[in-house]
Amino acid sequence: MTQPQISPYGSWKSPITSDLIVAGTIALKGGRLDRDNLYWLEGRPSEGGRNVLVHRNSDGQTVDVTPAPYNVRTRVHEYGGASYTIADGTVYFANFKDQRLYRHQVGEEPQPLTAEGTYRYADFRVDPKRDRLIGIQEDHSSGGEPANRVVSIDLNTGNWSTLTEGHDFYASARLSPDGSQLCWISWNHPNMPWDGTELWVATIAEDGSLGEASLVAGGVTESIFQPEWSPDGTLYFVSDRSNWWNLYRYNSGAVEALCPKSAEFGLPQWVFGTSTYTFASADTIICIYSENGDDTLAQLNLQTKELTTISTPYTSLSSPQVSGNRLILSAASATQPSVLVEMDLSTQESQILHQSTQLDIDPGYLSIPEAIAFPTEDGLTAYGFYYAPQNQDYQAPAGEKPPLLVKSHGGPTAAASSSFSLKIQYWTSRGFAVLNVNYGGSTGYGRDYRQRLCDRWGIVDVDDCANGAKYLAEKGLVDSERLTISGGSAGGYTTLCALTFRDTFKAGASYYGVSDLEALATDTHKFESRYLDGLIGPYPERKDLYIERSPIHFTEKLSCPVAFFQGLEDKIVPPNQAEMMVNALREKGLPVAYVAFEGEQHGFRKAENIKRTLDGEFYFYSRVFGFKLAEEIGEIPIENLHE
Repeated sequence: MTQPQISPYGSWKSPITSDLIVAGTIALKGGRLDRDNLYWLEGRPSEGGRNVLVHRNSDGQTVDVTPAPYNVRTRVHEYGGASYTIADGTVYFANFKDQRLYRHQVGEEPQPLTAEGTYRYADFRVDPKRDRLIGIQEDHSSGGEPANRVVSIDLNTGNWSTLTEGHDFYASARLSPDGSQLCWISWNHPNMPWDGTELWVATIAEDGSLGEASLVAGGVTESIFQPEWSPDGTLYFVSDRSNWWNLYRYNSGAVEALCPKSAEFGLPQWVFGTSTYTFASADTIICIYSENGDDTLAQLNLQTKELTTISTPYTSLSSPQVSGNRLILSAASATQPSVLVEMDLSTQESQILHQSTQLDIDPGYLSIPEAIAFPTEDGLTAYGFYYAPQNQDYQAPAGEKPPLLVKSHGGPTAAASSSFSLKIQYWTSRGFAVLNVNYGGSTGYGRDYRQRLCDRWGIVDVDDCANGAKYLAEKGLVDSERLTISGGSAGGYTTLCALTFRDTFKAGASYYGVSDLEALATDTHKFESRYLDGLIGPYPERKDLYIERSPIHFTEKLSCPVAFFQGLEDKIVPPNQAEMMVNALREKGLPVAYVAFEGEQHGFRKAENIKRTLDGEFYFYSRVFGFKLAEEIGEIPIENLHE
C-alpha cells in the first residue's frame, strides 16, 4: 500500500470534485405507487434544475414521463412540494413556468387542465367518485397577500370551486376511502405549521360540497402532521401534544395515543406532501421515527399497539408507500447516497431500485460522521454531526490541526442529518473538518428543543454554532485560528450573526442569507411573513429587537472576510439583503466576495452555479488562510484582499 503523502490540511487533492458532484448527482424526491407502477421526481442540475417525473414499470423498465421543457414543480407557499399525483396511469402535475395543472398520459404530450391565470396548486388527489381533483389553491389575483383554500377541480372542464376557506393556510386535504369525508389541516398567522395547526373533518354532500366541519385536534400550541385515512376509514394523524410528534387516531369522537415514545414521527411542513408513515393494512402501519438525528423503520400493530423495529442499513428514511407486501421508501446512510428502496414486508429483504448517483467512491476518501452532544449556554446541551478530515492519499504534517467548517442549516426549523453528502465529503477529502450543527430550534429533538429559538433567533442558534466550534477546538480536534462558518437562507442569517456578534470564527460564507430582519419582515412571501413574530417578536412593535439582531446595523463589529452567493430572482430573501452587507464590507475595506446568479431563486438548481459556489467558497478560504490548492478550481473575485 502506498504511504500517504505529507501535505497541509486544505491542500489535499480529492477525487470528489465539483464537476463530479453536479454531473453525477440528481435530487431524488420520494416515490409514489400506482398499482404495480412506481413514479418519482428527479431534480436534475444538468437540465437547469428541471424536475422530471420518472416511471418504472413492473418489468423494471424506466422512462421519463414529463418531456422538456415541462418542470414538475409548484410554487404554493414558495417552497412547493406535492406537485403531482397519479391515478390509474394518468398523471396530473403542476408546471413551474405557468403554474397550471396538466393532465398527462405516458408517451403523449401533456394537456393543460386549468386555465391561465394567477392561481397555483399543490397537494392534490383524485376524487374518482366525482371525477375531480381535490387540493390546495393559492390565489394571487387580488394583488395583496394571496388567499389559500381547499378546492375541487373538475377533470372534464378544469373549472374549480371552493370547498373550504377562511384560514390563512391549508394542507393535507385527504379523502376517506369511501369518498364520504374529507379531512384537512389549517393554520393562521402568526403560527408556522410546526407551531400550531388544526385538523378538521367534514362530510361530503351529494353535490360534492362540504357539510359542517368539526375540529378533531390541534390548536395554536399543538402541531398536527400528516392526517391519513386507514383502509377501514379510521382517521390517523401525528401530533406533538406530548412534546414529541407521535401517532394518534380519531375514532368515535375520541383521540387515542398509539405509541407514546420520546421520538419524532413527524417533520416540519416546509413543503407539502412529506410523510413518515403508511398503511400496510387496516391493522398495520409502517412508520419512520427519528431519535438523536437518525431514522428507524418500524411496524406498528394497530390492535396491540406493539412497535417492532425493521432492520435497515440506512439512517435517513422518508416517504414510505405500501402496495400489498411491497414497501417503497427513500433512504440514505452515512456512506450511501439517497436511493429508492423496495422491501418485501413478508421477508424484509430489500433491493435498490434507483440511485441519486452512480458514483462509486473509494471508502478511503469518505469521512464517517460522529453524532456529538456539547455544552452550550444556560447549562443546556446542543447536538451535531462531526466529520474529521479523511483522504487515504494524504496526511497532515505532525502537529497541524485542520481548519473547521461549521455548517448552519436553514429553516431555522430544519435539521442536519447523518445521511451521505457529497458536498460535505468535498470538504473533508480536501483536509477540512466539518461540524453540521443541530442548534436549538432544530427539528428531531422534541417540541421543547424546537421552541428554544422562540424570541431568540440570532442568539441561541449563534451560541450553539460557536460553542460547537469551541468544543472541538478545546478537544484538540481542530485549529482554533481557522474556524469558519457557512449557511444558506436562515443558516445564512446565523452565519452573518456569528461573524458579526461573536469573535469565534475567522471567515465565513453566506448563501442567500438574511442580514436585515426588518427588510425580511416587510419584504417576503406570505408563508413566512409572520414567522419572525415567534422568532424575534411582533413587528413593528418590537422594531428595536429587529435592529438589535440585524448584522447590517453592526458592520463595525465585523472584522473577518465573508463570501456571499445570491440568486437574483430570490423572492424569499431578495438580493438586496446580500448587497447591503457587501457594500458595508467594501466600505470597511474587509475582504469580500459577491457572486450573483441570474435566473436562480432561493437555493441553486443549475449545475454550473452549484459548481461555482462549491469551488468558490473553497477558493475563498484558500486565499484567506493562505494554503495552496492541489488543483486549479474556479476562482471568484475577492475585493480588498491584501497579499
